[in-house]
Amino acid sequence: MALISLETTINAPRDRVFDLARSIDAHQDSAGNTKERAVGGVTTGLIGLNEEVTWEAVHFGLTQRLRGRITAFDYPSHFRDEMVEGAFRSLRHDHNFEEADGQTVMSDRFEFFAPFGMLGRIAEKLLLERYLRRFLVERNAVLKEMAETDRWRKYLCGATG
Repeated sequence: MALISLETTINAPRDRVFDLARSIDAHQDSAGNTKERAVGGVTTGLIGLNEEVTWEAVHFGLTQRLRGRITAFDYPSHFRDEMVEGAFRSLRHDHNFEEADGQTVMSDRFEFFAPFGMLGRIAEKLLLERYLRRFLVERNAVLKEMAETDRWRKYLCGATG
């Protein structure tokens, strides 16, 4: 198992950051380098408890699909998405949101198991952990920019929690 933990401080209200993090449209726009797009389940708007989305993206030059489900949801402090079907043996991503000094601290706990036994463990340490950490850091930077500017309005105006 590999574990990635990140913290991002965002100068925006917690509910805005929470909703941006679960916005299908914001996710697609924040993951542009992988051409990620929703192709099944919830494909636009805000995803909620027990809802699923199928993502199609290009990783390592290969088009891949991953179906995930929101398995925990406590608005606006926490949600968890877990892989239902995809390339990993398992994948779980906890998103936590806390208010601190007028800002929001967004924390990610991203754990995954690669398939293929010992070869998968080696791939986790040598390649996947670094690749996925960079993906999450870059995505969080875009979410931060969206939340701290008027870009959030494109994704959340008219949305409810």
